[in-house]
Amino acid sequence: QVQMVESGGGLVQAGGSLRLSCAASGRTYIMGWFRQAPGKEREFVAGINYGGDRTLYADSVKGRFTISRDNAKNTMYLQMNSLKPEDTAVYSCAARRSWATVVSRDNRYYGSWGQGTQVTVSS
Repeated sequence: QVQMVESGGGLVQAGGSLRLSCAASGRTYIMGWFRQAPGKEREFVAGINYGGDRTLYADSVKGRFTISRDNAKNTMYLQMNSLKPEDTAVYSCAARRSWATVVSRDNRYYGSWGQGTQVTVSS
């Protein structure tokens, strides 16, 4: 089991930016970000393959968020710009350790999860 640790969450005003990081303790192939707001189901935010050339975004964040990774550091990032109050949630990173090339929105596709980091966007 690979350990995943998120960082970079915090409080920001609407229109602002934050950069989340997710450090993994070992190699992972597909990585993704999910979020869960109070009273809502966990939802997919963005995903990326090992090579970084395949990415997938939720429609709600497309054009505002950018996912990237540094395999030398076993770290994934989520640059979040033009933040909105509806982006407020606990953001968790997830990873698939077995070889795969498909980036999935399905949380069952990922076997390793971080504890999450809170992102709060004030209006």
